[in-house]
Amino acid sequence: MYKVGITGGIGSGKSVVSRMLSDRGVAVYTSDSRAKEIMAADEGVRRELVERFGEKVFEGGVLNRAYLAERVFSSSEELAALNAIVHPVVMADFERWADAEQGDYVVLESAILFESGFDRCVDVAVAVMAPEELRIERVMERDGVTREQVEERIHHQLTDDERCSRSKYAIVNIELDELEDDVEQLHRRLSYDARHQKS
Repeated sequence: MYKVGITGGIGSGKSVVSRMLSDRGVAVYTSDSRAKEIMAADEGVRRELVERFGEKVFEGGVLNRAYLAERVFSSSEELAALNAIVHPVVMADFERWADAEQGDYVVLESAILFESGFDRCVDVAVAVMAPEELRIERVMERDGVTREQVEERIHHQLTDDERCSRSKYAIVNIELDELEDDVEQLHRRLSYDARHQKS
C-alpha cells in the first residue's frame, strides 16, 4: 500500500485537506485521535504511562489529558518520555491499518509527522501551509484561545520552510474554493504516483 503523510502547523488546514481526500474515497488515519484512543485503551501503554507519570494520569480509569498535558508541555524530557511510550505503538497500529485498506493509497495525518519519526512510515509527505496571521485567526476562532497561546504553539512547531523542504508536495490553504481544486490535483498526482510505484 502506498502511504502518504499529510502534515502542517496548527491552523494550516491539514485536517480539511485530509477530509477532502476522504470525500474522494481515500482512507485517512488521524494519528492524534488514534494516539488518544490507544492511550485510553491499550493495557500495555496504560501501564507504562502510570509507571512514568504516576497514578494521576488516569482518573476513574479515564485518561487525565489536562494533567498529562501540564506535565509534558513544560518539560521536553517528559514529552520525549511520553512520545517514546506512545509513538512506536501508533506506528505499528498505522502499519496494520494500512495493510488492511483498499485503494491506490492511504493517508497518515499528523501535525508532528517529522518530529515524531512518523515520516519513516510513509512513502511521500505533503505539507499544508497558510500565512501565519490567517492561522492565528483560525485557531483563535476555533479553540477560543488568545493570540499569545496560538503564537506559543506555533513557536514550538517546525516552520513551513522546514516542512516544505522535507515534503514532495505542498498545498497553500487560503481560499476554500482554490483548496478544493488543489486537493483534486493532489489526489490525481498521488493516485498516479501510487499506481506508478506498483507497476
